Amino acid sequence: MHDSNAAARVAEFRNQIAELREKIREARAAAGPEEIQDYVQATPDGPVRLSELFGDKRDLIVIHSMGASCPYCTLWADGFNGVYAHLADRAAFVVSSPDPPAAQRAFAAGRGWIFPMVSHAGTTFAADMGYRGEDGGLRPGVSVFRRDGGRLLRVADAGLKPGDDFCSVWHFFDLLPDGAAGWRPRYSYA
Repeated sequence: MHDSNAAARVAEFRNQIAELREKIREARAAAGPEEIQDYVQATPDGPVRLSELFGDKRDLIVIHSMGASCPYCTLWADGFNGVYAHLADRAAFVVSSPDPPAAQRAFAAGRGWIFPMVSHAGTTFAADMGYRGEDGGLRPGVSVFRRDGGRLLRVADAGLKPGDDFCSVWHFFDLLPDGAAGWRPRYSYA
Protein backbone atom coordinates (compact mmCIF):
# COMPACT_ATOMS: atom_id res chain seq x y z
CA MET A 1 0.00 0.00 0.00
CA HIS A 2 1.29 3.45 -0.94
CA ASP A 3 2.14 5.77 1.96
CA SER A 4 1.47 9.39 0.92
CA ASN A 5 3.22 10.67 4.06
CA ALA A 6 6.40 8.88 3.01
CA ALA A 7 6.11 10.42 -0.47
CA ALA A 8 5.74 13.88 1.09
CA ARG A 9 8.82 13.29 3.24
CA VAL A 10 10.81 12.24 0.17
CA ALA A 11 9.69 15.41 -1.64
CA GLU A 12 10.76 17.52 1.36
CA PHE A 13 14.18 15.82 1.44
CA ARG A 14 14.63 16.60 -2.27
CA ASN A 15 13.81 20.26 -1.54
CA GLN A 16 16.38 20.26 1.28
CA ILE A 17 19.00 18.83 -1.09
CA ALA A 18 18.28 21.63 -3.59
CA GLU A 19 18.63 24.21 -0.81
CA LEU A 20 21.92 22.64 0.32
CA ARG A 21 23.27 22.77 -3.24
CA GLU A 22 22.60 26.52 -3.29
CA LYS A 23 24.37 26.92 0.07
CA ILE A 24 27.36 24.99 -1.31
CA ARG A 25 27.53 27.33 -4.33
CA GLU A 26 27.40 30.34 -1.98
CA ALA A 27 30.14 28.91 0.27
CA ARG A 28 32.38 28.24 -2.74
CA ALA A 29 31.90 31.80 -3.95
CA ALA A 30 32.74 33.15 -0.49
CA ALA A 31 35.92 31.06 -0.30
CA GLY A 32 37.34 32.78 -3.35
CA PRO A 33 39.56 31.35 -6.06
CA GLU A 34 43.03 29.81 -5.71
CA GLU A 35 45.68 30.95 -8.20
CA ILE A 36 47.58 28.04 -9.70
CA GLN A 37 50.55 27.55 -12.00
CA ASP A 38 50.23 26.75 -15.69
CA TYR A 39 50.90 22.99 -15.47
CA VAL A 40 52.23 21.11 -18.48
CA GLN A 41 50.62 17.77 -19.32
CA ALA A 42 51.21 15.27 -22.11
CA THR A 43 49.02 14.47 -25.10
CA PRO A 44 49.60 12.27 -28.16
CA ASP A 45 50.45 15.51 -30.02
CA GLY A 46 53.05 16.60 -27.45
CA PRO A 47 53.05 18.69 -24.28
CA VAL A 48 50.20 21.11 -23.59
CA ARG A 49 49.83 23.78 -20.94
CA LEU A 50 46.73 23.92 -18.78
CA SER A 51 46.04 27.40 -20.18
CA GLU A 52 45.86 25.92 -23.69
CA LEU A 53 43.14 23.46 -22.67
CA PHE A 54 40.63 26.29 -22.27
CA GLY A 55 40.40 26.82 -26.03
CA ASP A 56 38.04 29.75 -26.52
CA LYS A 57 36.25 29.17 -23.18
CA ARG A 58 36.65 31.13 -19.96
CA ASP A 59 36.15 28.04 -17.77
CA LEU A 60 37.74 24.58 -17.79
CA ILE A 61 36.49 21.41 -16.11
CA VAL A 62 39.27 18.89 -15.39
CA ILE A 63 38.40 15.40 -14.23
CA HIS A 64 41.13 13.87 -12.05
CA SER A 65 40.96 10.22 -13.08
CA MET A 66 42.96 7.36 -11.62
CA GLY A 67 43.21 5.98 -15.16
CA ALA A 68 42.34 2.78 -16.96
CA SER A 69 43.17 0.65 -13.91
CA CYS A 70 40.09 1.97 -12.07
CA PRO A 71 36.65 0.59 -13.01
CA TYR A 72 34.97 3.38 -10.99
CA CYS A 73 36.81 6.10 -12.93
CA THR A 74 35.82 4.25 -16.12
CA LEU A 75 32.18 4.29 -14.99
CA TRP A 76 32.30 8.06 -14.44
CA ALA A 77 34.03 8.61 -17.79
CA ASP A 78 31.42 6.52 -19.59
CA GLY A 79 28.81 8.90 -18.17
CA PHE A 80 30.83 12.03 -19.04
CA ASN A 81 30.95 10.78 -22.62
CA GLY A 82 27.16 11.05 -22.83
CA VAL A 83 27.06 14.65 -21.60
CA TYR A 84 30.34 15.86 -23.11
CA ALA A 85 28.77 17.92 -25.93
CA HIS A 86 26.55 19.73 -23.41
CA LEU A 87 29.44 20.41 -21.05
CA ALA A 88 31.78 21.50 -23.87
CA ASP A 89 29.20 23.99 -25.10
CA ARG A 90 29.50 25.84 -21.78
CA ALA A 91 33.10 25.14 -20.67
CA ALA A 92 36.20 23.34 -21.85
CA PHE A 93 36.36 19.76 -20.53
CA VAL A 94 39.25 17.31 -20.24
CA VAL A 95 40.07 14.12 -18.34
CA SER A 96 43.54 13.98 -16.77
CA SER A 97 45.03 10.64 -15.70
CA PRO A 98 48.48 9.16 -14.97
CA ASP A 99 48.31 6.87 -18.01
CA PRO A 100 50.66 7.64 -20.93
CA PRO A 101 48.93 9.37 -23.88
CA ALA A 102 49.14 6.32 -26.16
CA ALA A 103 47.50 4.13 -23.50
CA GLN A 104 44.83 6.79 -22.92
CA ARG A 105 44.08 6.95 -26.64
CA ALA A 106 43.77 3.16 -26.95
CA PHE A 107 41.57 2.81 -23.86
CA ALA A 108 39.36 5.75 -24.90
CA ALA A 109 38.94 4.32 -28.40
CA GLY A 110 37.91 0.96 -26.96
CA ARG A 111 35.21 2.64 -24.88
CA GLY A 112 34.09 5.09 -27.56
CA TRP A 113 35.02 8.16 -25.52
CA ILE A 114 34.95 11.45 -27.40
CA PHE A 115 36.30 13.90 -24.80
CA PRO A 116 39.95 15.03 -24.74
CA MET A 117 42.44 13.44 -22.37
CA VAL A 118 45.81 14.54 -20.99
CA SER A 119 48.42 12.74 -18.92
CA HIS A 120 49.70 14.23 -15.68
CA ALA A 121 52.34 11.48 -15.29
CA GLY A 122 55.60 12.87 -13.94
CA THR A 123 54.01 16.11 -12.74
CA THR A 124 52.75 17.36 -9.38
CA PHE A 125 49.37 18.35 -10.84
CA ALA A 126 47.24 15.67 -9.12
CA ALA A 127 49.04 16.12 -5.78
CA ASP A 128 48.89 19.92 -5.91
CA MET A 129 45.16 19.79 -6.63
CA GLY A 130 44.64 17.46 -3.65
CA TYR A 131 44.00 14.25 -5.59
CA ARG A 132 47.04 12.27 -4.52
CA GLY A 133 47.04 10.91 -0.98
CA GLU A 134 49.98 11.03 1.41
CA ASP A 135 50.52 7.35 0.60
CA GLY A 136 51.09 8.34 -3.05
CA GLY A 137 47.82 6.82 -4.24
CA LEU A 138 45.59 8.77 -6.58
CA ARG A 139 42.04 9.85 -5.76
CA PRO A 140 39.39 10.79 -8.32
CA GLY A 141 37.86 14.23 -8.42
CA VAL A 142 37.04 17.29 -10.47
CA SER A 143 38.54 20.78 -10.49
CA VAL A 144 37.06 23.81 -12.21
CA PHE A 145 39.40 26.53 -13.41
CA ARG A 146 38.77 30.03 -14.68
CA ARG A 147 41.08 32.01 -16.93
CA ASP A 148 41.34 35.59 -15.68
CA GLY A 149 43.67 37.56 -17.88
CA GLY A 150 47.06 35.90 -17.47
CA ARG A 151 46.07 34.14 -14.26
CA LEU A 152 44.67 30.63 -13.84
CA LEU A 153 42.29 30.26 -10.92
CA ARG A 154 40.82 27.11 -9.40
CA VAL A 155 37.31 28.15 -8.45
CA ALA A 156 35.85 24.81 -7.31
CA ASP A 157 36.66 21.17 -6.76
CA ALA A 158 34.98 18.03 -5.52
CA GLY A 159 36.00 14.46 -4.89
CA LEU A 160 34.37 11.65 -6.83
CA LYS A 161 33.02 8.63 -5.00
CA PRO A 162 30.15 6.16 -5.23
CA GLY A 163 26.87 7.98 -4.67
CA ASP A 164 28.19 11.40 -5.73
CA ASP A 165 26.40 13.86 -7.99
CA PHE A 166 28.64 13.17 -10.99
CA CYS A 167 27.42 9.66 -11.85
CA SER A 168 23.71 9.10 -12.40
CA VAL A 169 24.00 5.31 -11.95
CA TRP A 170 24.05 5.68 -8.16
CA HIS A 171 20.90 7.82 -8.17
CA PHE A 172 18.99 5.27 -10.21
CA PHE A 173 20.15 2.60 -7.77
CA ASP A 174 18.85 4.78 -4.91
CA LEU A 175 15.36 4.26 -6.33
CA LEU A 176 15.67 0.47 -6.07
CA PRO A 177 14.33 -1.02 -2.82
CA ASP A 178 17.79 -2.42 -1.94
CA GLY A 179 19.82 0.48 -3.35
CA ALA A 180 23.15 -0.47 -4.94
CA ALA A 181 23.21 -3.65 -2.80
CA GLY A 182 27.00 -3.95 -2.98
CA TRP A 183 27.13 -3.50 -6.76
CA ARG A 184 30.55 -2.67 -8.20
CA PRO A 185 31.29 -1.47 -11.72
CA ARG A 186 33.09 -3.68 -14.24
CA TYR A 187 34.64 -2.89 -17.58
CA SER A 188 32.16 -5.18 -19.33
CA TYR A 189 28.95 -7.00 -18.41
CA ALA A 190 28.88 -9.50 -21.28
